[in-house]
Amino acid sequence: MTAEKSRYVSFNAFLKERFGERVQKITLDAGLTCPNRDGMRGTGGCAYCDASGSGTGAAARTADVRGQALAGMQAMQRRYGAKKCIAYFQSFCNTYAPLQHLKGLYGSVADLPGVVGLSVATRPDCLSTDILDLLAGYSERLMATLELGLQSCHDKTLARINRGHTFQEFLDGYALARRYPLRLCVHIIIGLPGESAEHVRETARTLARLKPDGIKIHCLYIHRNTALEQEFRKGGFQPISRDEFVASACDMLELLPPATVIERLTGDPLKSRLVAPGWTLRKQDILQAIEQELTRRGSRQGQYWKK
Repeated sequence: MTAEKSRYVSFNAFLKERFGERVQKITLDAGLTCPNRDGMRGTGGCAYCDASGSGTGAAARTADVRGQALAGMQAMQRRYGAKKCIAYFQSFCNTYAPLQHLKGLYGSVADLPGVVGLSVATRPDCLSTDILDLLAGYSERLMATLELGLQSCHDKTLARINRGHTFQEFLDGYALARRYPLRLCVHIIIGLPGESAEHVRETARTLARLKPDGIKIHCLYIHRNTALEQEFRKGGFQPISRDEFVASACDMLELLPPATVIERLTGDPLKSRLVAPGWTLRKQDILQAIEQELTRRGSRQGQYWKK
C-alpha cells in the first residue's frame, strides 16, 4: 500500500514524510498499573484487558525499560533496516506513577541514539499539569505524542466495559492536554458490546469535532482470562463479524478529518491468547478489505467530514 494509492493517511506514510525515512515504533512495558485495577477508580480493569494491560508483558521478563528499547532497536534494524524509532510506552497506564518515577522512565529512552519520538499511552483521568509539563519538555527535540484511551463516546458502553471514567472525563483530559505542544492520539474500539454501526458513527462524528492529530481504530477481540471472555462463554456477547468491522471502519474514516493520521486500523491479538474472533489474526487481509471497500464506495478519509 503506497501513500499515493491509499485512501487514508497511514501512520507509515506520515512518518516517512516527516522524517524522510522509515521509522518504527518500539513497544515498552514500564511495569505500571492502572487506577481501574488497583482500586482507585475500580477493580478488575476494562472488560477486554488481560493481565498484560493490552501490552507485551515485557516488564515480567525485565524491568529495564532502556534494555527493552535497545533490544527493540536491534530487532527493528535487522527486520526492517530502520535506523529511527519511536519509544512507545504501551502497557497499562503510563502516566500513573509519581512524577520523578515517570521522569526516570521517559528519560531512560529519550536520549538513545535513533529515538526520534516518544509516545505515551494513558487514560484521560490520569493527567496533571506536572506530567504534561514533563512530556511537553520532550517536544523540543522529539515528536512527543500522548495517546488517550476513549473506546466509545457512549457512557452506557463505557460503563458496560468497566472503563472507570465517563465521556466528560475524557473531554476534560483532552482539553487539558490540548494546552500543551503534544500530538494527541485517541484510541477507539469497533465492536463493543451493545454497540451498533450507528454508535460507531456517532463516536466518529464526535471525535471529528475534536480534530485529534491521530487515531487508533481497534477491532474488539476476546483474550483469555478477561471479563469479556467470561461474558462470551456465557453467551452474553457475540463478536463483530469481519464484514461488519470493515464497513464500520470505512464509515469512521469517511467521517474523520482528512488530516488526522490513522495510526492503527485493526487490532493485533496474540494467537496464544485469542479466544475469538479468529479473523482478527489476518491483519493484512483486513487492511486490504478496508481499502477495497473504500474503493467500491468511491470514497476516502474525510469524505463526509464537516468542519
